[in-house]
Amino acid sequence: MTPTTIQLIAAALFAVAILHTFSTKFFEHLAHIRPAHAGLWHLLGEVEVVFGFWAMVLVVAMFATDGATVATHYIDSRNFTEPMFVFAIMVIAGTRPVLQTAMVGVRLVARTIPLSGSMGFYFTVLALVPLLGSFITEPAAMTLAALILADRFFARGLSSRLKYATLGVLFVNISIGGTLTPFAAPPVLMVAGKWGWDIGFMMSAFGWKAAIAVMVNALGATLLFRKELAKLSAADSNTSGEPVPLALILIHLAFLAGVVVFAHHPAVFMGLFLFFLGVAHAYSRHQDRLILREGLLVAFFLAGLVVLGGQQQWWLQPVLMSMSSDAVFFGSAILTAFTDNAALTYLGSLVEGLSDEFKYALVAGAVTGGGLTIIANAPNPAGIAILRGHFEDEAVHPLGLLFAALPPTIIAGLAFRYL
Repeated sequence: MTPTTIQLIAAALFAVAILHTFSTKFFEHLAHIRPAHAGLWHLLGEVEVVFGFWAMVLVVAMFATDGATVATHYIDSRNFTEPMFVFAIMVIAGTRPVLQTAMVGVRLVARTIPLSGSMGFYFTVLALVPLLGSFITEPAAMTLAALILADRFFARGLSSRLKYATLGVLFVNISIGGTLTPFAAPPVLMVAGKWGWDIGFMMSAFGWKAAIAVMVNALGATLLFRKELAKLSAADSNTSGEPVPLALILIHLAFLAGVVVFAHHPAVFMGLFLFFLGVAHAYSRHQDRLILREGLLVAFFLAGLVVLGGQQQWWLQPVLMSMSSDAVFFGSAILTAFTDNAALTYLGSLVEGLSDEFKYALVAGAVTGGGLTIIANAPNPAGIAILRGHFEDEAVHPLGLLFAALPPTIIAGLAFRYL
């Protein structure tokens, strides 16, 4: 296939955007040493802004080369349901009533496992919440887990090694923990309907393997940092606020469930979200600050990825389809680090006549590599947006995340390949 001019420009901008994600700390440094333009450098240092910024450059280039009609038609043809859904689910899942409910559940489970104090709580957050993502969706699970970790652990002066290790395990576990059902993980959702993968198939082919890998990853991080975790007080912090009335908790959970159920119908779930905002404002005394800014930044990031990613099929699909069923597992795991794993599986769903082994390997590899970078899995930007303030210069170094995510990624890969 011979690429068009705009496809070549889009591929170059996509590569620049990936390099930009590895350079955000450099722009934050520029903001400190060149205060005259600190606002611009801070903007370019926001990792959630990266893909949205370069998507804007692509659209301007498209206007210049192909004209306004082609450019606007391309934007109109993109599906922005996922960015809108992630925004809505992040804000609702991050409210005090939902967060307090999740904390109660984590505490109850933590008391039943043979790990004392903060070690048991830490293990439960990294194991239980990602698996819960198979039912409340991965973005909601990422939001809950990141907020709990920020409150109970990151705010207490953890070492840099433990912070990165926690982030790596969290991202990998969220990516694979959503595979117990066919609707919670974006890369599974892209193919489940066309390939006939129902909940029974997901549980038998992916779910139990993912659950084992999630447990092993969480336990490994807990035992590796047991000395540092043991020094932390097991007492809850006070940032969760006053207890919320049961009726209001049930209303919030109903909104959360409604958004999940209608995740593919943006007019419905955005209507529910706007109604939720009214309820939250009416009972503001039972709310903490809504994470609207964080949610909008994440949505902007994902929307930019949709715009840029839509022009990458010309080179990505031939690379993917040239692999054997054995090689595609490793190929998709690697490609996922530089693209979105849902984009990979979507491209696979367009090809007819794939073997069952190829289909399994493609999806298993895509979810296995979902924790390696911020762009590998749609919920990752949500975790970064919530936790990055606890890292040096309020920036998560991409190489630090990559190296931290490698061990749990290997565990996940072994589980999907050999169990």
